[in-house]
Amino acid sequence: SRSAMDHQPKFFENLSGAGKAIAVLTSGGDAQGMNAAVRAVVRMGIYVNAKVYFIYEGYQGMVDGGDNIVEVSWESVSSILQVGGTVIGSARCKAFRTREGRLQAAFNLVQRGITNLCVIGGDGSLTGANLFREEWSGLLEELAQKGKIDAEAVKKYAYLNIVGMVGSIDNDFCGTDMTIGTDSALHRIIEVVDAIMTTAQSHQRTFVLEVMGRHCGYLALVSALACGADWVFIPEYPPEEGWEDSMCVKLSENRARKKRLNIIIVAEGAIDCHNKPITSEKVKDLVVQRLGFDTRVTILGHVQRGGTPSAFDRILASRMGVEAVLALLEATPDTPACVVSLSGNQAVRLPLMECVQMTQEVQKAMDEGRFLEAVRLRGRSFENNLNTYKLLSHKKPDAELPKTNFNVAVLNVGAPAAGMNAAVRAAVRVGMTEGHKIFAVIDGFEGFARGKIKEISWGDVGGWTGQGGSILGTKRTLPAKYLEKIADQMRTNNINALMVIGGFEAYLGLLELSAAREKYDEFCVPMVMVPATVSNNVPGSDFSIGADTALNTITDTCDRIKQSASGTKRRVFIIETMGGYCGYLANMGALAAGADAAYIFEEQFDIRELQANVEHLTEKMKTSIQRGLVLRNENCNENYTTDFIYQLYSEEGKGVFDCRKNVLGHMQQGGAPSPFDRNFGTKISAKAMQWISKKLKETYRKGKVFANTDDSVCLLGMRRRNLVFQPVAELKSETDFVHRIPKEQWWLKLRPLMKILAKYKTSYDVSDSGQLEHVAMLPKEAETGAI
Repeated sequence: SRSAMDHQPKFFENLSGAGKAIAVLTSGGDAQGMNAAVRAVVRMGIYVNAKVYFIYEGYQGMVDGGDNIVEVSWESVSSILQVGGTVIGSARCKAFRTREGRLQAAFNLVQRGITNLCVIGGDGSLTGANLFREEWSGLLEELAQKGKIDAEAVKKYAYLNIVGMVGSIDNDFCGTDMTIGTDSALHRIIEVVDAIMTTAQSHQRTFVLEVMGRHCGYLALVSALACGADWVFIPEYPPEEGWEDSMCVKLSENRARKKRLNIIIVAEGAIDCHNKPITSEKVKDLVVQRLGFDTRVTILGHVQRGGTPSAFDRILASRMGVEAVLALLEATPDTPACVVSLSGNQAVRLPLMECVQMTQEVQKAMDEGRFLEAVRLRGRSFENNLNTYKLLSHKKPDAELPKTNFNVAVLNVGAPAAGMNAAVRAAVRVGMTEGHKIFAVIDGFEGFARGKIKEISWGDVGGWTGQGGSILGTKRTLPAKYLEKIADQMRTNNINALMVIGGFEAYLGLLELSAAREKYDEFCVPMVMVPATVSNNVPGSDFSIGADTALNTITDTCDRIKQSASGTKRRVFIIETMGGYCGYLANMGALAAGADAAYIFEEQFDIRELQANVEHLTEKMKTSIQRGLVLRNENCNENYTTDFIYQLYSEEGKGVFDCRKNVLGHMQQGGAPSPFDRNFGTKISAKAMQWISKKLKETYRKGKVFANTDDSVCLLGMRRRNLVFQPVAELKSETDFVHRIPKEQWWLKLRPLMKILAKYKTSYDVSDSGQLEHVAMLPKEAETGAI
């Protein structure tokens, strides 16, 4: 049994870095978000009183020493959060692969007393770091023999601690759901695909797009999912013999269905089942020869590695950077070198070599033609993506589809959120594959009551993934005042199940409909809700569709405002975000944009707090960073309004800084959905439709569907690491109905991160981190929710 000690919460303020020196380097190919990781490591290190050093130009700088290794200050990492690539440079290094090189590197580190290394790079860089650690004591002894260091130093610096973070756009590292840079690379790809689709549409063209990823098909697969590509080639899942014929049949069928364009995505490492490469040129020639379609090739190249990091990558890298410093503070000579990574929504530590070995296993499986094994080794997220893609991209001939005679209605409820359309598309296509008839309801419950309902088919939802807003139309109206009319429509159209895609109103709506079951048999059918709202305030789910897109909009806007403030100097901006009473957008936006403060409803604040923030900014203006950014959630406090805070700051800051305010407003609900929202919307909705099919089978008795138990009205949410169906009745106790937010919210745990990175003294509960986990081969049945 675990001792009582283990149950004490662990706070990071009790961990001290005094007397320790940490060096951070970036190595291998660059990736967007590396700078956010560097910034977090530097600030967290300084925060716990350690010395922090930059090593410029990766391992090359470690070998060359001199002014490649410099101690840094808090301000050294200012303004780099929004910059792509890595500001400390990265180089491929031949010298470090030799023992002489590593000997020199060890000497350079010992001279500065550095025994903690934080390495941000791909698997090659991390493997190198591990070897360096294993050789460390031997290297020091050799340096002592050569008289370069004294015996005292050998004792004092006897151990090297290493923590890795994976920075690579390829997402090819096992043990981590997302590597730093992957989400940003997807942003670049999706921007390009969206742009190409409009020109392809005009000319009825076929486009073959080649994306990066080395030997990993993740980028190709997810971008194919996110733009509804007609065909995708990836190394882990080569096409079957005779794929040339089936691809051409598929393309010409799509044209016959009045589809004006075809998109084919090819991963740069794509192969056929005989391990022969499949190139984009080869695919183009095939289409031209066989079908005579007007075909163009676009190779995306290094665009994918460039540009500003997405909100997701900034938050991921910031979380990992802080976690890496914690791991270094807690490292002992006996703990193996570890990587910090994210599993679902949870920061974890994994033994570095286990991850590397597993990553190499994938390559081996592919080389030996064991492709099913390769897909499995890539992890659950990859496998989920592949299965969803297979489900949605190819329409089976009507003759092959089962016929269930069930009718399922799909509707959008609440405010528009980017990604709703992707969810509708997935629902329609999965529902049809399962043999149901799908009905689309226009304008939410209000439209339902008015009979605005029509059957919708496979082709009707083509191209919906990339569309923002809600094509079906959405309303905030709740069903309670239309119960009679909605029941009539359910009966008239013989609706056997409901799928509701929306925000807090959708949740309230399902509660109302299930309460009305006593009176109306029509509502005794399976009902499921898929959370979609920019506010991310739905109980039972860590994420909702649309929140990521809104977060990116806020982050982009804050970047621009920061530039304006940096130009004018000594200026503080107060920015108001949406979210109702939920502080998710304000808090995470502040973390992603590098803000100085975020006012939210969930954390009460008073005039003393406001005073402290003004004083903090006054101090900041004395440094080289003469600008401030403060986010405020629209409902954080009824008296401390955006105007009030703006006026207070303006008065108190007189002579030190001036103030501007900015209300972001409804632009937060618009825009093309981000890759995350497209992918999340698609997968969660497909899963919800499969649940409906299962429930319909279970509740079909004597020629009709009858479901009146709590577990037949569910909300599908992402919780920590899994997608779970939860009866809405059970979520009631977890909900604050007055303020329309869940009583407990996971992201409040990240609140101290923002404060630490903005130099506020704070308390931070780190009880969750610290257990070293192992890379598990997941059992086949595991119901998982890795996005």
